[in-house]
Amino acid sequence: MKDFSTNSPQQTYEFGEKIGERLIAGSIVCLAGEMGAGKTALTQGIVKGAGIETYVTSPTYTIINEYSGKLPIYHFDVFRLEDGDELYEIGFDEYLYGEGIVIIEWANLIKEFLPKEYLWIDIKKGEDFNDRTLTLIPKGNYYIELLKELKI
Repeated sequence: MKDFSTNSPQQTYEFGEKIGERLIAGSIVCLAGEMGAGKTALTQGIVKGAGIETYVTSPTYTIINEYSGKLPIYHFDVFRLEDGDELYEIGFDEYLYGEGIVIIEWANLIKEFLPKEYLWIDIKKGEDFNDRTLTLIPKGNYYIELLKELKI
């Protein structure tokens, strides 16, 4: 586990870029944090870091946005899901075990459906409006090594 601090949405975005640069096919990034914590800003940076130049928005109503690049990125927002059955209806397992990168906002709501290995990022707002603490918890050897590479 490792904590990182950011002091602006731009720094959160840039931190996401550093993560995205290191992700490989099959990577899973789980994001947790209250509304407005910066999950989408972090995701925007991850997508950019993975080499995809596109406008990224949270798929709050569509559940999933797909971005095409060298590696596809599947960006989930599971906040509005009623239950786990909806995950199966959209083929969640196929995304998790596919050849792309999966980013899940509100992952804390579906913990029982996650695989054994992933990178968990908990984002907490600080006392100052723009301050954030990002706590990264690696689950699995690949994510432990990824965390060692992040020196910010």
